[in-house]
Amino acid sequence: MYYNKVDICGINTSSLQVIPEERKKSLLQKSKQGNMEARHELIYGNLKLVLSVVQRFTGKRENLDDIFQVGCIGLIKAVDNFNTELDVKFSTYAVPMIIGEIRRYLRDNNAIRISRSIRDLAYRALQAKEELQAVNDKEPSVDEIAKKLGCEREQVANAIEAIMDPISIYDPVYNENGDSVCVLDKICDTTSGDDIWLENIALRDALEKLDDREKTIIILRYYKNKTQTDIAEYIGISQAQVSRIEKAALEKMRKHMT
Repeated sequence: MYYNKVDICGINTSSLQVIPEERKKSLLQKSKQGNMEARHELIYGNLKLVLSVVQRFTGKRENLDDIFQVGCIGLIKAVDNFNTELDVKFSTYAVPMIIGEIRRYLRDNNAIRISRSIRDLAYRALQAKEELQAVNDKEPSVDEIAKKLGCEREQVANAIEAIMDPISIYDPVYNENGDSVCVLDKICDTTSGDDIWLENIALRDALEKLDDREKTIIILRYYKNKTQTDIAEYIGISQAQVSRIEKAALEKMRKHMT
């Protein structure tokens, strides 16, 4: 499915019909008795319900045609398992079935494997979040969700974070007048301040003051992590000579930087 199309899995979504409630009850009764035509009409007549659920997952990286098909599986399970003796609307029963089927699909197809216990906690947390939001008409905090579940705050926070989809550093976080700001543009290195930057410049400048042999030894010793013995063998001189040249080069660099 694409935003500029109304075609999903070969179905024109603009032509989908909604079955009236009375007709739906009659079809559910017939379907329970084994009437396959009633079952087929129920499934096709509730595809719009699947479509409304699929729209909740438009931010996922999975193909939405695939998600729609998985949602239809959830709808079929709802049709086949609905208890007509209970005073419950079919949509009230079907929506959680469709959502559950889609979430299982996304979980099982996730490239990053997460333990079942963490996944289960995360989905219970999301369900609790929806329930709290419906009651309080506001976004619940992690503390409130943890309290409802009887779990530690850190456990809930880590579980929810574990099932979140990774984002690309090139994903836009802000758009205005055609100009986009990506995640990459918001990343900064707090460990490399101006002092470190200036120090690196000074080191490179001091390194340039050395002769070729001194420069080679310092680079191999401190940038390539070679031992004095390795360097001696590489250059073709003794280890003692390497040691003397290294000390003289470091002293020369120190004087230049002070």
